[in-house]
Amino acid sequence: MATGAASATFLWRDHPLTLLADRAIWDPVHGALLVADLHLGKAETFQSHGIPLPSDGDAATLNALLDLAHRLQPRQVVVLGDLIHSRLGLTQELRSKLAALPGLLGCPLRLIGGNHERGSWIAALPQEPSHALGPWWLSHEPEPRQGLLNLCGHLHPVALVGRGHDRLRLPCFSYSPQQQRLALPAFGALTGGHPLGSGERQWLVVEGTVQAWGD
Repeated sequence: MATGAASATFLWRDHPLTLLADRAIWDPVHGALLVADLHLGKAETFQSHGIPLPSDGDAATLNALLDLAHRLQPRQVVVLGDLIHSRLGLTQELRSKLAALPGLLGCPLRLIGGNHERGSWIAALPQEPSHALGPWWLSHEPEPRQGLLNLCGHLHPVALVGRGHDRLRLPCFSYSPQQQRLALPAFGALTGGHPLGSGERQWLVVEGTVQAWGD
């Protein structure tokens, strides 16, 4: 596998995006940091069903987001859905952390509602519908939009690398030329992933690098 860098540039009709090894996208023109599928409160959701899952995933996910924001100094952070895992995991402690998050990020925090937010309410963080940001169409689930590049979450894309017992499942950015859709890997520490179909261009996230993979 070729040696990668901590980021890769993605050009769509001469509009640049930076794919980050932090499993996020940086839009330098709009000063926007884009992440998807944090699934905060997932451990607590599982615990409510009697499944003993460690509760340290939220801290790792939030600290990673804060480190990234402090490094890039974005004008806004946009979550492309599934900030939380479920209402059951939306504890008072998590609500307090979310209330403090914009101040800690140093910029507005915006949430495009995902399927895991349905029926939930988070103070001062209203769920927004899918919308355009310059040449991008921002959504949670894939929503191809004529003339715009769809940036979305929901799919949790991973690439299968290797064979047999040596096969790895690596998070990746996955671009569909047919749908004009670029899916972000899940940002959450406790989230899994799903391989996507053939015909997608992918960039692996591995060992702090982003590496072009396949065609």
